[in-house]
Amino acid sequence: MNSVPVIVDTDPGIDDALALLLAARWPRCALVAVTTSYGNTTLDYATRNARLVLGRAGLDVPVLPGSERPLERDLVTARETHGPEGIGDHQEGPPPAVTPSAAALIAALRLAPTSVVLITLGPLTNLASALRRDPDLVRSKVSRHVAMAGNIAAPGNTGPHSEFNVWCDPEAAAAVLGAGLNTELVGLDVTRQLFIPAAAVTKLATSGDPAARWIGRLLGFYVRFHEQAEGLAGAVINDPLAIALAIEPSWGRSERYHLRVDLGSGPERGWTAVDGQGATPVVTYVSFDAPEVHQLLVRHVFGPWLTPADFRA
Repeated sequence: MNSVPVIVDTDPGIDDALALLLAARWPRCALVAVTTSYGNTTLDYATRNARLVLGRAGLDVPVLPGSERPLERDLVTARETHGPEGIGDHQEGPPPAVTPSAAALIAALRLAPTSVVLITLGPLTNLASALRRDPDLVRSKVSRHVAMAGNIAAPGNTGPHSEFNVWCDPEAAAAVLGAGLNTELVGLDVTRQLFIPAAAVTKLATSGDPAARWIGRLLGFYVRFHEQAEGLAGAVINDPLAIALAIEPSWGRSERYHLRVDLGSGPERGWTAVDGQGATPVVTYVSFDAPEVHQLLVRHVFGPWLTPADFRA
């Protein structure tokens, strides 16, 4: 089967790291470039982490640092969720200095010889900034936009209703959802169904293979966070599902919803609420083929160390 040209915009982040490993190793996914932003960690760590993960995957593609803060809001990161440097229990030391750029995504799109599938795994600030600067280029180069963002019915992971990426920069999310980019949301309604049990993470962390132990150490922090925050014996791994459904949309079932992003500053900030009077309907995934996705992750991320049965333990 033909490969799909892809640009990933990300803020690594534990589950972002898994998603980048998948994007780098899956032959169906032809990674053109990566753009980074604040979110799970600060821009400097996110950029360092993206380069680190791509290096582990043996892939050399441009990594372009983008936004260091939201369009209008104060910067908030998720240190308590993703660890002091954004990659769980791993500590690589201070990151190199980076120069933020509101035009990072524009530069990445110009590197692409053809149209691409844009996959956003963090706040939507880089894409909103690109739409402000050169909307014609974005619309001509982005054939589909798949975002790990939002939620309809599932509980929020930032407050009662909101998903973190949208909560970080609701103004950017509202601009993107209203831009007519064929945006597809892979939100908490489906990503919360992609779960790796603690026993599988222990198997990775205690493997004799250093590559497995690296992933186990990455996920160990996530497991502890989910246990403390939600009483789960394992971790929700959101972002790899966006990669999977961007390349194989037939693995998911979706609905179209008119959505409104709450732009307030109260407990509903960033909620992607269903609104019959909202803008263009947005494709929103509501379920996915778990066996296919588990097979994919075993094949390209978890190597010889796990089997699909480990996801059902």
